[in-house]
Amino acid sequence: MLLMLLVLPATILLSSNGGSLVAYGQEEDVVEDVVEGEDDGEATVETDDGTAEVTPPEKEEEEEEASVTASKDANTVILFTQPKGTDFPAGTTVKFLVGFTNNAEHDFVIDTMEASFRYPQDYSFYIQNFTNVRYERVVEASRQATFEYALAISETFHARPFGLVVNLNYHDADGKYFQDAVFNETIQIIEPDEGLDGETFFLYVFLIAVAVLVLVGVQQALAGFSKKRLSKPRQPIEMGTQSKGDVDYDWLPKETLDELNKSPNGKRSPRQSPGRRRAKRSSGVDSE
Repeated sequence: MLLMLLVLPATILLSSNGGSLVAYGQEEDVVEDVVEGEDDGEATVETDDGTAEVTPPEKEEEEEEASVTASKDANTVILFTQPKGTDFPAGTTVKFLVGFTNNAEHDFVIDTMEASFRYPQDYSFYIQNFTNVRYERVVEASRQATFEYALAISETFHARPFGLVVNLNYHDADGKYFQDAVFNETIQIIEPDEGLDGETFFLYVFLIAVAVLVLVGVQQALAGFSKKRLSKPRQPIEMGTQSKGDVDYDWLPKETLDELNKSPNGKRSPRQSPGRRRAKRSSGVDSE
């Protein structure tokens, strides 16, 4: 890098001097030769080191354009109709009305109306120019007129402030032109408030899916709890001894009654009443 920095200036000097390197032993005053150009009037300045400089010719007279201002005999007012206020949704069309009042004794001709977005910190920096609408309408003395203008805001400008400048251009009967800054303030571009956009739709779908999953989980938990409860063995319920009441065995033969009154192990049947048991027992003692 150091070698290149040393060689590069020498190469430039050689190429500019036609390959000859000129060295001076002492400093001398720079001698300039001015050669007038033949065609375009430009001046070429030659210095003692062989370099040449071209300077543009100076203009003898410079015209200064006077700034165009509003007329003192005209008043303007602006009204935003869609939407109202200075907060504009992105991706929509903004409409407003401009009222013009002619207080002069002569007529005014409304030429055009223009609007533009400016940088909020520097209004001389243009961000977007809108359509220049031409009206060519005559407003007579002591009369009023209303003009409508609409501008479409891009969707990429949301959530940002902008400087909005609206200019009304007109001239009088003498041909003098005027320009009135009807609106020159900072506005805010906001996100559009739509009824149902894509993000909101998918959010609702997600919430509905979560609610369905929660309901299914609760149903499965209740079903499992009920199955566990039914699978448990039931405890036996003690009903106690129940009396079947008296039964009429008179129609049976006596031998059958005797067999029924005897149990298989030789004991008396519990169905036998206590009175009959005592009678049988006494009859058995007598027989012995």
